[in-house]
Amino acid sequence: MKAITRDDLKVMNETEHEDFVLINVLPRDAFNKQHIRTSINIPVKDDDFVEKVEDVAGGKDRKVVVYCANFDCDASPKAAKKLEEAGFTQVYDYEGGTEDWFEKRES
Repeated sequence: MKAITRDDLKVMNETEHEDFVLINVLPRDAFNKQHIRTSINIPVKDDDFVEKVEDVAGGKDRKVVVYCANFDCDASPKAAKKLEEAGFTQVYDYEGGTEDWFEKRES
């Protein structure tokens, strides 16, 4: 797993040729309150989390970026670890999460 910054993710989102899936790993209610526009929600606590990510990604070789609420949240590191243990080869953790993403946008 590699950690990425807000600026890294911004570049990835703005590059048309960047092929990746952005996944919010928080529970659905947290996702519904606020999330990064290009992300989908697959809660890390779902029993079939890995299978759902593989279905959405189309395999284990596609770049997957996971994120949660903020730097103190441990959901995205747990999600990244699960994915790597399942054989995903390109796993990235946007550690700042929703809080970091929207904090920058407001300033």
